[in-house]
Amino acid sequence: MKRLSSAVRCLSVLVVGFAAASASAQTCRDAVVLVHGNTSYPSDYNNTYNTLLSRGYAAADIFRPSWGSKTCAACNDHSGSEETPVRDAINQALARSCTGKIDVIGHSMGVTLAIKAILDLGVQSRVDAFVGLAAGYRGLWTCGTYPFNVVTSTCGYWGLSVKSPFLTGIHGKRMATRIYSLKSNSDEIVCATGVCTVDGVHSSQLTNETATYTLSESHFGLVRNTATRQADLIQ
Repeated sequence: MKRLSSAVRCLSVLVVGFAAASASAQTCRDAVVLVHGNTSYPSDYNNTYNTLLSRGYAAADIFRPSWGSKTCAACNDHSGSEETPVRDAINQALARSCTGKIDVIGHSMGVTLAIKAILDLGVQSRVDAFVGLAAGYRGLWTCGTYPFNVVTSTCGYWGLSVKSPFLTGIHGKRMATRIYSLKSNSDEIVCATGVCTVDGVHSSQLTNETATYTLSESHFGLVRNTATRQADLIQ
């Protein structure tokens, strides 16, 4: 009887240990970095943040860097102080992630800024999913075509003018294993001139995409009203 009792206790310990290990494995998720757009705030991602929490993500695994001037949109570009908070957040997320990989979601200028940070850090292989929302990836016609009519930092060499050296430099480079874009033909920023495309392709589409989705949303609606889809894409 004693031997049987000991065996039962041993089996119980093994079952409990296995269950705990399984639960731990199930809750291990990629850390997530959410990068806002030009002169915006991390709060743009409040709906995304809350959706991720509701799906079991820990608050400590979600990073929302704040970057750039909040009062001068024309002053921000993709070089220098604007990039530093995003790079720091990516490094912190990688250090925190229990899977060793991260997912990145960017909105507007935050898309191209996140891409530059990932490429500069050389961590493309450690980014599982990248989601671009309302990006100016192929340039904004309101910024002109480089080097003509380029009068601000946001539209300059390191900015979003069509065919700027910066955009040309990141074009075609893979920044993650899975790449998605959400775009809109009603985007009041990307399509401000009435034309959403550059060389026949929507400016918000990324190269090497796994998939792209066209939604009936405004520029800010693409980040604030798509939390469920964002969460679905990174899982």
